[in-house]
Amino acid sequence: MPSQYVYIWAFQVKPGCEARFEHIYGPQGAWVELFRKGPGYLRTELIKDLAMPNRYLTIDYWQDEASNQLFRRQFAQEFSKLDRHCEGLTESEELLGNFLTLVEDSGRD
Repeated sequence: MPSQYVYIWAFQVKPGCEARFEHIYGPQGAWVELFRKGPGYLRTELIKDLAMPNRYLTIDYWQDEASNQLFRRQFAQEFSKLDRHCEGLTESEELLGNFLTLVEDSGRD
């Protein structure tokens, strides 16, 4: 399997907004619904911090960076609209980075 393009966001969710945030950002939520419109989208993981209950990470997987960039261009208006709709759920959000998954070389011992 080739490397996948991944980006990770950290969110500090406002108290009382956790259930709504989890619904919208979760694997069947509005963000995933939008991402599925883009060829090359693979999946999203939503992770909750055990030590800081209002802190979440989203990990979005794409076949490659080009697929994500094409999606962002093609669906820029829908993306911005959903982003504005979700602003009230969080105190902060931060892009932690853009990554490539590592692929094992099965030919090595």
